[in-house]
Amino acid sequence: MELRPIDIAKKLDVGTSALRHYENWGIVPKAHRKENGYRVYSEVHEAYFQCIRAMYPGYGMSTVRRVMRLLQEEKYIEALWDVNAVQAELFERKQRADEALRILRPDQMQQFMASKKQAHYTIGEVEAELDIPATTLRHWEKEELITPQRNPENGYRLYTRQDMQRLLIIRTVQSSVYLLDIVRDILDKLHHRDLTDARKMVKEALTYMDYQIEQQLRGAHYLFRLVEVLKNREG
Repeated sequence: MELRPIDIAKKLDVGTSALRHYENWGIVPKAHRKENGYRVYSEVHEAYFQCIRAMYPGYGMSTVRRVMRLLQEEKYIEALWDVNAVQAELFERKQRADEALRILRPDQMQQFMASKKQAHYTIGEVEAELDIPATTLRHWEKEELITPQRNPENGYRLYTRQDMQRLLIIRTVQSSVYLLDIVRDILDKLHHRDLTDARKMVKEALTYMDYQIEQQLRGAHYLFRLVEVLKNREG
């Protein structure tokens, strides 16, 4: 069955240029060309295009590109495991976000501050107490998210109890939203013991994750359909 680019584009509500881009990127098989040079697609091409459009919202184009190339190499199981790894990553992010909401409760934060008895902590102690690598602490300092004091005798970093609280908030929020600019915005708005903005951001991240899992499962459905089409074609 021959399909014109315009026919598929209308079904998917995209421009024909998008179909050409996918072909040029090598994530769909090359189209057959008629004598006049016009592209002609098959039902297999249509299944590829449908799968790409369905997977993109939940997985992003970098994953789509990897998976589509694996399918063209007939590495079907490898493609499915690739997608499964992305789903597992989303699940881990959701777990971190759920934990972040728990940590960012005022009573939990008060309990954390009460447990910090020292006036100052070294970078090694912070690393051990908060499970934050020293390289990450230095990066956050470079990004001006935290500004530790310096020991006047040796120049070593010294973190106060308030720094420890700030670092806990940075670690907790970033585990859910990733972007340091968003974390910085939360910290700029943060009032003493007021965690409202931080909790709001984590809740918004969780809402988006709920949307993502729906889109991922929809994309996985189309991926499975495409794999079946490809296997049946081989048979």
